[in-house]
Amino acid sequence: MLRETLKKDIDQLSESQLQAISDCVNAVKAQAPPMAESLPFWQHATPTERSQDFRQWVTHLPNTAVTLDDDAFDRGSIYE
Repeated sequence: MLRETLKKDIDQLSESQLQAISDCVNAVKAQAPPMAESLPFWQHATPTERSQDFRQWVTHLPNTAVTLDDDAFDRGSIYE
């Protein structure tokens, strides 16, 4: 409803008034962060971008060369 009212009001403005409105809108846009930057990466990234980001993150993990023995992966050993 507000949008339609504003559209009607804008149609009646002079060029100098429209320029003032344009300047005001640009000032408001400059104050607000872009939507993509205000959202967490995982919400706006594509699956490929998320995958690449995860793979890059994994490369920064320490490589301890410590592995679990095969018994650690045995389902029965969970309950021991």
